[in-house]
Amino acid sequence: MIKLLAYPFTVIFFLFFGLTLVVFHPIQWFCLNVIGYDAHKRSVSILNWFIMRCTNLLGTRYRFDNTHNIPTNRPLVIVTNHQSMYDIPPIIWYMRKYHPKFVSKIELGKGIPSVSFNLRHGGSALINRKDPKQSIEQLAKLGEYIEEHKRSAVIFPEGTRSRDGAPKKFRTTGLKVLMDKAPSALIVPISINNSWKILRYGKFPMGLSTYIKFKVHQPIENRGNPDTLIEQVESVIVHGINHSV
Repeated sequence: MIKLLAYPFTVIFFLFFGLTLVVFHPIQWFCLNVIGYDAHKRSVSILNWFIMRCTNLLGTRYRFDNTHNIPTNRPLVIVTNHQSMYDIPPIIWYMRKYHPKFVSKIELGKGIPSVSFNLRHGGSALINRKDPKQSIEQLAKLGEYIEEHKRSAVIFPEGTRSRDGAPKKFRTTGLKVLMDKAPSALIVPISINNSWKILRYGKFPMGLSTYIKFKVHQPIENRGNPDTLIEQVESVIVHGINHSV
């Protein structure tokens, strides 16, 4: 019964979601090319606020817990588990003062209004998973970028999203590159819960009444053995995941 009810709500969601992406595409272009980076960054933050409001049409709720006074004058490497594409808008919105840039697969860099434009022009790294050399080069550029400009890089070290909320083993190469190229960065672990449930039936229909929770953990200094640090970060994130909630 709930799945049947999800069909009409999903149609309504996609209408508003698609309209949001189409409307914000020229807004982003204008902000970036006429006004500059700061205006473009604000337009992206507002876009993602609207995307979250679109998911509210499905009964989706968000909780973003961050009790830490994270500085804005240092680069950040934000490390989190990955459960769905809807992990991204709340991170962009709630972490907006840290100017988050994403490590994303290269396929998303074209064909999606607003989203592809931001990935190509907003400072994110588009990596080709079939080309390790290209991936490392893009990650190195992103690390150097956040080190220079005191911004943040968001990476999902699992590599692909969990379809049932259960965490996957971290792939460490990309995270090591960011840590190496941004040596002054704070590492910020985030645990995401329940985001997978918005895609519990696949891409259509969408799941209803999902309560997505984000938990920002104590930042960790980028010092010492990288393997040990990554193990610590992974442990913190995994212990914050409860895919049964």
